[in-house]
Amino acid sequence: MVKFMSNFFKNLENPNHPLLGPTIWILKISSMWNEKFNYVQIYAITFQITEIVDLWFLRHDSEQALNNLSKSILGFMCIAKSSSFILLHKQWRSVIYFISDTEKKQLLQEDRVIHDIMKKYTKYSRLLTYLYWFLAFSTALALFISPVAKYSSSSEYRDLIKNGSAPYPEIISSWVPFDKSRGFGYGIVILLQIMGILYGSLTVASYDTNAVVIMIFFAGQLEILRVNCKNLFANKKNVLRKFRDCHMHHVKFTNNYICRYATVFDSVLSPIMFLYVIICSLMICSSAVQMTKEGVTTVQEIWIAEYIGALITQLFLYCWHSNQVYSMSLTVSDGVYGSAWWSVDARERRNVILLAAQLNKTVMFNAGPFTTLSVATFITIIKGAYSFYTLITR
Repeated sequence: MVKFMSNFFKNLENPNHPLLGPTIWILKISSMWNEKFNYVQIYAITFQITEIVDLWFLRHDSEQALNNLSKSILGFMCIAKSSSFILLHKQWRSVIYFISDTEKKQLLQEDRVIHDIMKKYTKYSRLLTYLYWFLAFSTALALFISPVAKYSSSSEYRDLIKNGSAPYPEIISSWVPFDKSRGFGYGIVILLQIMGILYGSLTVASYDTNAVVIMIFFAGQLEILRVNCKNLFANKKNVLRKFRDCHMHHVKFTNNYICRYATVFDSVLSPIMFLYVIICSLMICSSAVQMTKEGVTTVQEIWIAEYIGALITQLFLYCWHSNQVYSMSLTVSDGVYGSAWWSVDARERRNVILLAAQLNKTVMFNAGPFTTLSVATFITIIKGAYSFYTLITR
């Protein structure tokens, strides 16, 4: 088993994409690497519509509707992520190809310090990617077995099913134009729901890990830039070339005060994160309220706890790594002042001042037009959700 997993992870590596090999692999598996919508996305959108239709029929049962809404919201976010990635594939690919081209050029350089930094953030990216995949598919597995758990955990519920008073449990409630409570119809519905959950898990795993790994890349490259600036005068040869290289390296991130690739990445990520921040705030609160209601079974409590944990984990990953990029961008100019600038003449010192001014520009990712992705934003969202929860439950 260990050998199989080792070979599997090894096959995910792509020499053309040193950092993003595994994420590009799963983007292709989830059909998000396509330039147009295909039958997979069409099925997912159709399945999402059936969930919304079923919510309409359950509008008078607030408890069941809230339970279904918590799962439908996840499906809606999956559709939003996959659709935006396909519609904005040119922008996404420009960022991805920029990352791969930059790393391939750096790997050709005989610079041990740069290679060590790249190795460090690549190793961290792999660990985070595989752990997140495990979390996503573990959540899917928990959903798959939820009907069995619900059936086996309550003898009263089993009696209701036997006498025909209750239908068999579903994974996700969705509408179909035939009887889904028994027999062949129930089997078809379960199969359709499994397909929908698998697609959702693939979408979450591919989109989130791709975005977070790109953030890790930006932070790592800013660290490399800081080190290069610190070594400007380590060797008095080719000083002007070193100034030019540091300037151009930073220009790839910030062209004057307008971010280039960081801005492209922010432009495709920001709308999705704005939507996710709003949904996450509401669903954390509503799920906590749902957990405290009377009559909630142990299985339901476990599911709700896992659901809240998944929401918080996803939000924290984005906020933390975006905050890391911002923090690293604040320290880049320190590399210039940490160099041996005092050992050069007045002309070179003027170049130092100009370069330091250029490097003072920061990189920060946003969640829509109103807030940034940062640890402070994450804490504010959690505090706001808790305050809303206490207001409702009193």
